[in-house]
Amino acid sequence: MSATRNQVRIIAGRYRRRLLSFPDQPGLRPTPDRVRETLFNWLGQELYGWTCLDLFAGSGALGFEAASREAKRVVMVEKSRVAVASLRANRQLLGAEEIEVVEADANLYIRNSRERFDLILLDPPFDSDLLEALLPQARERLADDGLLYCEARRLPALDGWQIVREAKAGQVHCVLLQVAQLGPKE
Repeated sequence: MSATRNQVRIIAGRYRRRLLSFPDQPGLRPTPDRVRETLFNWLGQELYGWTCLDLFAGSGALGFEAASREAKRVVMVEKSRVAVASLRANRQLLGAEEIEVVEADANLYIRNSRERFDLILLDPPFDSDLLEALLPQARERLADDGLLYCEARRLPALDGWQIVREAKAGQVHCVLLQVAQLGPKE
């Protein structure tokens, strides 16, 4: 079953099969089911104890999926007041206490945050250059051995990052990254 217009279906975990509504707004493009399935196959089906940052939450598809799969804490950052209201309503509908919804600009949030995350989900507006601008800041917010997921029409240069997995589905390029490890010190 695919998501209907302005609804997204949670694929797996404790909220599986739940349909969540989201507002009809320009640029709000939920991650397709197939891409979400791929991502969570890469990560493993359970994120028990993980802390996650969904930096451009939008519909919340990625963040709610992470929470459904037992993430300990999911911070959803979104600047659209209408989308934030929808995220909060869906959080309440699910009773998802592990989710914190923050109304903020993604760039300001990540620049001012001191928290480190096991997983950062970066799915900025599709044709923006925000991904490239946020990669260095995301590196600072990743926990040791943390993972960064990026989704875009075109991926920027990934200097300093190690590609763990990558895929393309239609116009969506997605990549799972870790900070590149330098060789042994002498």
